[in-house]
Amino acid sequence: MTSLQSRPVPLSYATPGPFATVPNLVTVVRTVLAVGVGVVGVAQDDLRLLAVAYAVYWIGDMADGWSARRLGQETRAGAVLDIISDRACTSLLCVGLLAHLPVIAPVAAVFLLSFMVLDTMLSLAFLCWPLLGPNDFHEVDQRVWALNWSPLAKVVNTAGVVLALAAGLVGVALVLAVGVVAVKVWSARRVVQLLGGS
Repeated sequence: MTSLQSRPVPLSYATPGPFATVPNLVTVVRTVLAVGVGVVGVAQDDLRLLAVAYAVYWIGDMADGWSARRLGQETRAGAVLDIISDRACTSLLCVGLLAHLPVIAPVAAVFLLSFMVLDTMLSLAFLCWPLLGPNDFHEVDQRVWALNWSPLAKVVNTAGVVLALAAGLVGVALVLAVGVVAVKVWSARRVVQLLGGS
């Protein structure tokens, strides 16, 4: 069995597109709507609008992934667009929540650094292999995939922090956010090793 690193890269992985796909349209629409509603929510200091923006982002994020798989329209460009759009939505909504609830500042700082820097680099690491997106990273390393992109990891890595904050458990949310950072640091080190780094 040949490794992913020694396999020739198929054309479908070497080219990023096509760009005009249903999932990419869903990603653009959910991002524009979530950011638009989120900006109004931040400007008006309205938690209800921020919740609506988060719901639009969350439902849209599930819909673009589902449509990509269902319609056979997974592309590398779509995966990158999804990763970038997630950061646009999440950063705005986190800052909006922080403006309304300053007590969550330590959690927001840890979460944003983890998601915006560590997780972004990890999520884009799929581009170093002939994969369509991070959801396929199990083909490179099962443990890194299980900790970062398996369905359970996706829920635990973000939802745990969000649910703890929603319940008013700021200390618990901070512990969870620090735990996520530890997982991301370990995963990043493992990816560097896989790429032949030290």
